[in-house]
Amino acid sequence: MDLRVELTGFLTSRRGRLQPEHVGVTRFGERRRVPGLRREELAQVAGVSVTHYTRLEQGHAGSVSAEVLDAVAGALRLTGDEREHLGNLVHPPRPGPDKPAARTDLRCLIEGMDHTPAFVHGRHGNILAWNDSAARLLGDLPADRRSWPHLVFLDGPFRSMVHDADWVRLARQHTAYLRLCLGRYPGSPEVAAVVASLRAASADFERFWAEHLVADWPSVSCRLRHPGLGEIEVAVDVVRSSGAPDQWLVTFTTEPGSPSHQALRR
Repeated sequence: MDLRVELTGFLTSRRGRLQPEHVGVTRFGERRRVPGLRREELAQVAGVSVTHYTRLEQGHAGSVSAEVLDAVAGALRLTGDEREHLGNLVHPPRPGPDKPAARTDLRCLIEGMDHTPAFVHGRHGNILAWNDSAARLLGDLPADRRSWPHLVFLDGPFRSMVHDADWVRLARQHTAYLRLCLGRYPGSPEVAAVVASLRAASADFERFWAEHLVADWPSVSCRLRHPGLGEIEVAVDVVRSSGAPDQWLVTFTTEPGSPSHQALRR
């Protein structure tokens, strides 16, 4: 994937979501041909030259200083994750090789969690290990869709379990994480392959992808209509391992003593 194209799309989308009155720019009632701020307005708010900002938005970012990036990020009101993404697109990191297997300690940890469905996933949501409880809750994990994003977008039984509003939230969050991956792991064939397969197979993913969503893994709650357990509400927590920074632990838990808790234990 071309990071210059990504940079242009990201900055354009973030500029388009800001209205002049949001950032103290006077609107004179003229007809505006673009949504949100114009380039010259964004440059004015950031305190940088229009030429500097235009070159940045066009993907010519090699000589852009940290001060200019910080000013642009502030003017665009970027979140912490979005600031990281902008920095990664302008100055791509050099991550080490991907590890296709779960760390032994993480595997042992989830295997000892008898009543808590859990799995370990890698850089792009690829599921590296899971316990028996996760298999009973989520069903079979086919080899060609053994990833968290594929489970959300392409696994029919999983989607039918999740209430519509909760599914949309999960789907948007997974899309946002994969976009963050593009900057964290530039040139990764695994990340590119996952994104390409989802864009080809899921109209929902393609629609969310066009929004240039950017965010790290969050912890969320969602309601499931499980075929064997009925209605249960679970908290989905995602924890990054300090010993394996490119591996995450995902757990499904319920409120102690609640009907959902009892159902999950069954």
